[in-house]
Amino acid sequence: MAEQMMQAVWYEANGAADEVLVLGEMPIPVAESGEVLVRLHTSGVNPSDVKARAGSRPMIAPRIIPHSDGAGIIEAVGSGVNPSLVGRRVFIRNGQWQRPHGTAADYIALDASLVHELPDEVSFETGAALGIPALTAAYALFKDGAIADETVLIHGVGGKVARLAVQMAVDAGAHVIATTSQMANKADILALGARSVVDYTDTRFVEAVADEAATRPITRIIDAECGRNLSGSIEILAPKGVIVGYGSVLTQEPSFPFLKMMFKNITLSTILVYLLEENEAVSYADIVTDMLVRSVLDVPISGVYPLASAADAHKQVESGQNGGATILSLA
Repeated sequence: MAEQMMQAVWYEANGAADEVLVLGEMPIPVAESGEVLVRLHTSGVNPSDVKARAGSRPMIAPRIIPHSDGAGIIEAVGSGVNPSLVGRRVFIRNGQWQRPHGTAADYIALDASLVHELPDEVSFETGAALGIPALTAAYALFKDGAIADETVLIHGVGGKVARLAVQMAVDAGAHVIATTSQMANKADILALGARSVVDYTDTRFVEAVADEAATRPITRIIDAECGRNLSGSIEILAPKGVIVGYGSVLTQEPSFPFLKMMFKNITLSTILVYLLEENEAVSYADIVTDMLVRSVLDVPISGVYPLASAADAHKQVESGQNGGATILSLA
């Protein structure tokens, strides 16, 4: 019997999207023991995906199908997996983390622990925008427990993770101070539920945050540029406060003011969503899907492209002009 084939996008060398991304056919994978086979409807394109294609990570195989996020329907299961999962709508995480076969294809076979149920009320486009951004936001906020009545500073709310984090923190009962360099977007950020918005480029940034916090101590800071903002974060945080960094591109090796941190008993916590344990991922996925079902989590989509236009989708993400998710449609 001839192998069944699928459409996929792949690259065999690092480089510019237009030069290395190839659209073609390859065999449909088979669900091995402990795996599920998902017929993908959508694939999410994240900054980490385009950076990996460009060369930020070494090639781990001769051919890479990119993208870690996606959504679709389970079509088959391998041995040891409950067959009742067949037909379930799911979203995917870690599709191309430390493996060559990601979600930029009609099908993906991967460990059953890496798929999470996608409620009927949630579109496949939204599902493809959850794995990295939404789970990172939930991880950063709730890794240490409940945050009700705490005051949380969330940096860079123009970004996808931070925008989602504002909504999750508000839904969890926290008081949110948001930062941005684009104060023209202040009304939009306040509409997400933030109590106030501060310009992080302001030379009086620390004082401005203190003014907004008033008598409420800031106990948690969520930051995509942890190194650049470290000095100000130490000043802003209350004793025993926590800085959660999920990125530090602009200042990758910051100086570490240990004594200042020690005398305030500050915790600096770094997180990487790919390394979530299964039980952690399940709990955060439940938070995300519950909010989606209740229609209290807005997940903006900035562009939907056909699989054949994967290079254009990568270029949109690289441009930085993607306040929402960039999605490939596979159905």
